Amino acid sequence: MKNYKRLLAYIRPYLKRLGLAVICIIMAAAANLYLPWIIKDMIDKVLTDKDMMMLNLISIGIVVVFLVRGIFYYGQSYLVSYIGQKVIIDVREVMFRKFQRMPMAYFDKHQTGETMSYITNDVAAIQAALVDNLIEMVTEGSILIGSIVMMLMLDWKLTLLTLVVIPLVGQAMKIFGRKLKRNGTLIQERMADITSLLQESVSSIRVVKSFVRENYEIDRFCRQNELNFQAAMQNVRLTSLLTPTVEFLAALSVTFIVWFGGYEVVNGVLTAGSLVAFLTYAVNLANPVKRLSRVYGSLQRAMAAVDRVFHVLDLPETIKDRPEAAALPATDGHVELRHVSFEYKKGVPALVDVSLEAKPGQMVAFVGPSGAGKSTIANLIPRFYDVTEGAILIDGHDIRDVTIASLRGQIGIVPQETMLFSATVRENIRYGRLDATDEEVEAAARAANADAFIRALPQGYETAVGERGLNLSGGQRQRISIARAILKNPRILILDEATSALDTESEKIVQAALDKLMEGRTSFVIAHRLSTIFDADQIFVIDGGQVKERGTHEELLKKGGLYSYLYSIQFKNAQA
Repeated sequence: MKNYKRLLAYIRPYLKRLGLAVICIIMAAAANLYLPWIIKDMIDKVLTDKDMMMLNLISIGIVVVFLVRGIFYYGQSYLVSYIGQKVIIDVREVMFRKFQRMPMAYFDKHQTGETMSYITNDVAAIQAALVDNLIEMVTEGSILIGSIVMMLMLDWKLTLLTLVVIPLVGQAMKIFGRKLKRNGTLIQERMADITSLLQESVSSIRVVKSFVRENYEIDRFCRQNELNFQAAMQNVRLTSLLTPTVEFLAALSVTFIVWFGGYEVVNGVLTAGSLVAFLTYAVNLANPVKRLSRVYGSLQRAMAAVDRVFHVLDLPETIKDRPEAAALPATDGHVELRHVSFEYKKGVPALVDVSLEAKPGQMVAFVGPSGAGKSTIANLIPRFYDVTEGAILIDGHDIRDVTIASLRGQIGIVPQETMLFSATVRENIRYGRLDATDEEVEAAARAANADAFIRALPQGYETAVGERGLNLSGGQRQRISIARAILKNPRILILDEATSALDTESEKIVQAALDKLMEGRTSFVIAHRLSTIFDADQIFVIDGGQVKERGTHEELLKKGGLYSYLYSIQFKNAQA
């Protein structure tokens, strides 16, 4: 219950409303408790003594009780729902903030659908734990306590006999609760798997259709759905068994009441009305116990989601500012890697003792086979990952000694797969600098050779690009990405195979925009097509996580090494 206490901490800002809600719940429960007493008076005074005055009072009392109960019921429902919704908003916001601050390593290891499941399925389960369960717990708890008090007032001996069964109920709830929590964890994991599969399948729908794999994806989904069904049915079995177990124990208690209470009525110790009222309170006692057992089961299932949420919130944010970190001054763009080694997985080196230097304004290119370590270098410079050994310096500052915001604020990245947001063209470009004016946005678009095609769109700069920019061609998306980088005006650029996914015509247009973007900036270019880096000031050939060759295009061709081999393969294919 440690995490449940942590969850309750989110209620603190709303304690006043919670207090008022609890009062409403207790008052609504008290109204229910008055009804059996009315039955007692009806039997003992109206039916037995023919008291018309009491009959009139009872009639008025019933109307008043239900009116008051309705008012307080509305109050409890509104206030508890308000608190529950506010807490869920707060938890969801905290979760989103956490994911925004998580290192790239986390997203490399976890599927997008799994991450989405935390914020959707798990947070929704928390809402059930807070809202529905809280109302039922306080309501049924109030009825339970109130019923016991009223029963003690009617007959304390009969009450003690009735309460003998409560420890047995508690033990049954404890046993079932452990099983329900374990099963609840399994259900949340199955839902996360379904969300991941759904996200993956929908986002890759073009691949699915191109390979005619619709039936394969349907089968995959059905299998996962069946696993979720099995977990859900196990939960149903446990819940269905818990309720009759509690009801049977409650029935034993009612049996004792009927026998012993009837014995007291026969011997004149207890009135008939008191016995009927006592039986009604006993039923009121049994119902809360039964409902609380159901709430307890729901709470255990919800706790599985709570545990998953707090597990994520407790994960370390490995890439963060050091306490003594200072802002990186406006940089000239002098970048050095000094004996840098890096491991994604301990014991498996991705880079080994890499040293290189890029002077301000230089264009530095990385070439080599897939998996050689080119993109790893690009990930280390903006500190998406921290080096395992060695250091990366910008203008003499170790990037671990400066704030992440000031470091990344001076680095622009144009990736191979451009990600645009589901917003307008203008908003996507302005993402590079949120305070940019419309004129500055349009100037950046002109510099990226994008202004003409943007103005030809149905709403020009106000055209919505669709999810991930799918309403635009690859070349158009890339030019908007370049405009975004131009607007940011960084001193250091990282181009990660920015034209490799484009056709020849689009590549020429985009390359021209990239040439403008790189003017006067230190640029790191990960190249797939060697034709894009012939003019690079330095070319580093990376293989097996090490720098195998370095030099200009002409120098590397003369060496006849790996670069020359890659060049011959590429241009042989081009000539063919």
